[in-house]
Amino acid sequence: MKESNRIEILGIPVDPVTQEEALGRFRRLMEAPECSLIVTPNSEIVLNASKDPELKALITSASLIIPDGIGLVYASRIIGKPLRERVTGVDFLTAILKELESRGRSIYLLGSKPASEERPSVAQLAGEAMKKAYPDLKIAGTRDGYFKRDDEEAIVRQINESGADFLCVALGSPKQEQFIARNASALVTVRGAMGVGGSLDVWAGTVRRAPEFYQKYGLEWLFRFIQEPSRYKRMAQLPLFILKVLTTARDGR
Repeated sequence: MKESNRIEILGIPVDPVTQEEALGRFRRLMEAPECSLIVTPNSEIVLNASKDPELKALITSASLIIPDGIGLVYASRIIGKPLRERVTGVDFLTAILKELESRGRSIYLLGSKPASEERPSVAQLAGEAMKKAYPDLKIAGTRDGYFKRDDEEAIVRQINESGADFLCVALGSPKQEQFIARNASALVTVRGAMGVGGSLDVWAGTVRRAPEFYQKYGLEWLFRFIQEPSRYKRMAQLPLFILKVLTTARDGR
């Protein structure tokens, strides 16, 4: 169920939706008979996909591609096709949780770090926090993201047995999207699946989300850099992305 009005940034399609429009699309996807892929690309993912045909094809195949990342907003203005707003993955996930709760539907959380002697798995902690925020939300099950490719069949079976309606996969991009694409046809009860990156860590409280000031001005990347200076190589992707967009726009490509 893809839309035809997608814009392309460095050849990678993005749906120019507001969060409310994305939520409306989500509702329709949840009524479809198959498992639909939702992706949340930021500038780093788009830059990588512009150089990786397989990743580009995977993103293009998604039923909903939300513009997660201030870099995409800047890029859309440069190419003359401005996005109306940025839809962050963590905010969209929150909207999805509210929707699932109101409709009596369930969610399965897959990914992130396993349990340790000090604490449960991140997925379990996130599920507990979601349940506290939305008491009527059904958590179908949780599992950490430390598994091998050979384990996937058993994991899919567990998800099916849980009866989950929606699946969150936190394995980092592109592994999380690849997992969904590989197993979509085998997910019997799941109607929508989304790669959520670090959103489970935010819900679990193991990673602090940027304060509202940083969110308002699209500076989450700066907050993350202040927290984790070791991310400098990933932070460098944003100026490289903008430079490539400027060069491509100038050359008319």
